[in-house]
Amino acid sequence: MFYSKQLIKYPKIKHCFFSNKNGVSKNIYKSLNCGIGSQDKRKNVIKNLQIISKKVGCKYKNLITMNQTHSNNVKFISRNSLNKNKISCDAILTNKKEICISVLTADCVPILIYDPVNNIIAAIHAGWKGAYKGIIQNTIKKLIKNGSKKKNLIVAIGPSISQKNYEVSLSFYKKFIKKNKINKIFFKIRKSIFFFNLRKYVEYQFKSSQVKNISHINLDTFDQKNNFFSRRRSLFNNQNDYGRNISIIMIK
Repeated sequence: MFYSKQLIKYPKIKHCFFSNKNGVSKNIYKSLNCGIGSQDKRKNVIKNLQIISKKVGCKYKNLITMNQTHSNNVKFISRNSLNKNKISCDAILTNKKEICISVLTADCVPILIYDPVNNIIAAIHAGWKGAYKGIIQNTIKKLIKNGSKKKNLIVAIGPSISQKNYEVSLSFYKKFIKKNKINKIFFKIRKSIFFFNLRKYVEYQFKSSQVKNISHINLDTFDQKNNFFSRRRSLFNNQNDYGRNISIIMIK
């Protein structure tokens, strides 16, 4: 379990970037796999989500997950919209107490946001596609629409894949440079191989939107095999699937 040094200062919320430990799943999903979309036994994933709910102190029915599609779609959750189905989006907001919103990742960037003035929270799933399409900017706009001010937003960027382990293609590189030449700063080239800094790219999206209060849990999901699931590590090891890490935030 990992915590933001910034978010932990606020007694009105609970948050956590969970590791892959202390769950019930077996084999390649060992042990706290929270991905319903994985090929793990459904009963094990549900048990893991129930473990998360208990640790956080929320009702299992109030633990909200997303059907993440690498989009720029943002949803606001009210108590009336609670249900047991996944919500199709890549960012979720709420200002309701005891609703635990979450993001699932396996190398992508989990982001938790709190506005202590307006008492609203957000959780973002930021893979390269979502970040490229504007998931962060759309989330900020949605927060502002619901009363937040950029200067009040506290952003915690969680564990994700590091640049040294994120090899990409030449076409990937060209796609980003075509969109904005400044994107060159997020790539390193070694022996004609391109490596992308997803974490810094995500951070830049906030900074360029005038959101300044940003902290990091700078851990690499690829390298930290004893702490996190990693899609790329699973592919490297010729495994046919992988578990998902969960990150959560809730207003008490």
